[in-house]
Amino acid sequence: MGIRLGQVEYLNCLPVYHALEEGLLEFTGSFVKGIPTRLNRMLLEGRLDVAPISSIEYARNRDKCIILPDISISADGRVASILLFSRCPVTELEGKNIAVTTSSATSVVLLRILAEHYFHVDVEFLPQEPGLKKMLEKADGAFLIGDDAMLAHKMVLEEGMDLVVTDLGEVWKQLTGEKMVYAVWAVRKDFALDYPGEVDGLCKLLVASKDLGMSNIAAIIKKSHRATGLPIPLLEDYFRTIRYDFDADYRRSLTLFYDYAYKSGIVEDRTRLCVWGENNE
Repeated sequence: MGIRLGQVEYLNCLPVYHALEEGLLEFTGSFVKGIPTRLNRMLLEGRLDVAPISSIEYARNRDKCIILPDISISADGRVASILLFSRCPVTELEGKNIAVTTSSATSVVLLRILAEHYFHVDVEFLPQEPGLKKMLEKADGAFLIGDDAMLAHKMVLEEGMDLVVTDLGEVWKQLTGEKMVYAVWAVRKDFALDYPGEVDGLCKLLVASKDLGMSNIAAIIKKSHRATGLPIPLLEDYFRTIRYDFDADYRRSLTLFYDYAYKSGIVEDRTRLCVWGENNE
């Protein structure tokens, strides 16, 4: 049985997939690459068996998915790749609009939560394809994630653009004191029930690959530099910033994020975590 495994086309997934891509560990399934919103859709439509999915999509579809243990894409405060670029401080955006990337689900929800509960501004969100300058032609702010955000920040610094850059991970930490879980790995519930042995094996493989990747971070930084042209020191800082754990602290912070999503009317009820291998349904 070859597992169809989703892979987000951003640098933050490289430490998890590097060992599998380079053949350092054996994976007999197939990779499907894409932006987060595409992989979310493919998993929910049954075109993938396992994928890293936006945290908010688990809350919206927890009847279809089970979270895999011991792995996530997270940060404790500053994240460096979830950025709002605005022509004025965020607190002055009341009644204005923000162009938001169509690549993300969780981060856009996080922006909505922070606008309501931290900055206390009512803004309009305009979904747009990522591209800082084009987004700012039509909006007072532009919200980008992943490699798009990092490359845009590099451009802002190099060109001396007069923009306020707000790191949403940092603001979430200021609001809650907690870490932020941006994505989890999830398996379709029907697939997991049909192939429990394969899911057990993949759980172990992904954690082993993550550990091997983090011990091989110099190679991943070189690969990232070749792919994006981002400076080595920036990449070194980034891979020190991103976290891949999913222990009790991360689970608590994810549950808190879901509570805020419920308070803001983004999800219909409070979300409990169902993690593979645990009797918690």
